Amino acid sequence: MCGLAGEFRRDGSRAEVATVERMAATMSDRGPDDSGVWSQGPTALGHRRLKIIDLSAASGQPIVDAVAGLTGVFNGCIYNYRELRAELQAKGHRFFSSGDSEVVVKAYAEWGLDFVDHLVGMFAVAISERDSGRLVLARDRLGIKPLYLAETPGVVRFASTLPALLAGGGIDTAIDPVALAHYLSFHSIVPPPRTILRGVTKLPPATVRVYEPDGTTHERVYWDPAFTRGTGRSDWTERDWQDALLESLTTAVRRRMVADVPVGVLLSGGLDSSLVVALLAGEGQSGLATFSIGFDAVGGREGDEFVYSDLVAKTFGTDHHQIRVPTGDLLPPLEAAVAAMSEPMVSHDCVAFWLLSQEVARHVKVVQSGQGADEILGGYHWYPPLAGVDRERALETYAKAFFDRDAAGLARVLNPAWLADGDPAREFVAAHLARPGAQTAVDAGLRIDTQVMLTDDPVKRVDNMTMAHGLEARVPFLDHEFVELAASCPPELKLAQGGKGVLKEIGRRVLPHEVIDRPKGYFPVPGLTHLEGKLLDRVRDALAAPEARRRGLFRADYVDALLADPNAELTPLNGNKLWQLGLLEMWLQSHGID
Repeated sequence: MCGLAGEFRRDGSRAEVATVERMAATMSDRGPDDSGVWSQGPTALGHRRLKIIDLSAASGQPIVDAVAGLTGVFNGCIYNYRELRAELQAKGHRFFSSGDSEVVVKAYAEWGLDFVDHLVGMFAVAISERDSGRLVLARDRLGIKPLYLAETPGVVRFASTLPALLAGGGIDTAIDPVALAHYLSFHSIVPPPRTILRGVTKLPPATVRVYEPDGTTHERVYWDPAFTRGTGRSDWTERDWQDALLESLTTAVRRRMVADVPVGVLLSGGLDSSLVVALLAGEGQSGLATFSIGFDAVGGREGDEFVYSDLVAKTFGTDHHQIRVPTGDLLPPLEAAVAAMSEPMVSHDCVAFWLLSQEVARHVKVVQSGQGADEILGGYHWYPPLAGVDRERALETYAKAFFDRDAAGLARVLNPAWLADGDPAREFVAAHLARPGAQTAVDAGLRIDTQVMLTDDPVKRVDNMTMAHGLEARVPFLDHEFVELAASCPPELKLAQGGKGVLKEIGRRVLPHEVIDRPKGYFPVPGLTHLEGKLLDRVRDALAAPEARRRGLFRADYVDALLADPNAELTPLNGNKLWQLGLLEMWLQSHGID
């Protein structure tokens, strides 16, 4: 896990190495162990390294393969790198390191643009071809690893974080009204390629993009799973599906133990992370380090689930760490979490993950997490209503459960100058739900959450907060082979038992029943869902700051009404609408955007 940066000139000039170094330097938290830079003519690549696999200098980046005429930088982890290395050696390739980064470059040398099809893992990659002058960028199938871009007619810059691009200078930091509409409507999700800033985009997941020296660009989407029932599994019983998913998930968990350093688990005490612990124990992992976090109760809302995480830790004999955070301590980590965000994210989980990662990083460099199970296996409350409608009515049902505002609601929030044409979020979701390849309305809802919402909310949140402390998070539920299998699983098996029914049945084989037969929990940070005291003052200050007044995003009467009763207006997902506005301004101000 690392941070990468680069520049590709298309105006005939040489790449600005100092700019790339400056961009890479901002990502020292992502890669505290080493750094490197390389340049040749119009291309420069920079890298910050977190040593996880092959701890020697041989796996330092950028990786230069003089024989193949390739130089690459890579962020992520390739879980099948040993198998690929053996396969490439059999084809005549010679290796100078024992890590996965060189395998990525050699895979490109062997298979060209199809190299991504051979990679099992999470990754963002940039490869420069010496002889052609071509630059190739690629991102993993589920978008677990980020890749941001800033393009002008003469230059393309790219980096693992948006703030790194800001450090390079020359960025159009004006707010994108369409992205703003997404943020305020689609529960803070801004689908790729947009970001909240006009001058920054992001490479979509499962995409390979090629920049030619003559200025042309072409790309392909290399993965798009079908959410349909395949004929090869039409006779499967419920038990067959359970067996297949358990086997696939066990493989995914085992894959993510590949490391030359210890691997722990973020244990919330819920079904998903508890199952990861159980499967690791079944694979013979003893003395596994597990970590849970809890907060003081606020406004009658409990702030921890230690009773469940303690039970799981005791059952499987883990080396368990309980982290307690008093409510009064939330303001400093809130500021730090906002600074660590590549894009504004409203979920209060960000603060919890930032604090948890801070503690975990003192013990291990790699953790597995249960992130993604709800989106992959139907764990959220908006999926059952979709089971009762046809594809044509999916949009109305999904939007009612998930959208924070419609076009009329945006008009009440935003000053007229910031209103985009139409209803961008609703139009985007309508088009995605209507795409072929999803058999039912439930399938269409699971698909958009898997391919869009998951990437640009929970996954991004975990990446940003863990990497702020040089901690690598691995997500077995997002193993692409497991996702493909789950996508083809009949929706009724996923929606059973109040959601994730098929996973609950798997859990009954290995977990205490108390962990399964319980109300659904969330990562609770009551001090942020119920705004009061210093946190409310911080939001008020952000919305009244000179920068906020100059921007003039929000209607004064709407903000005043929210401030008069800060906890009255919630989103359908129980998010605080005042927090949503304040967080955006806090993020813009934290990153020096005036």
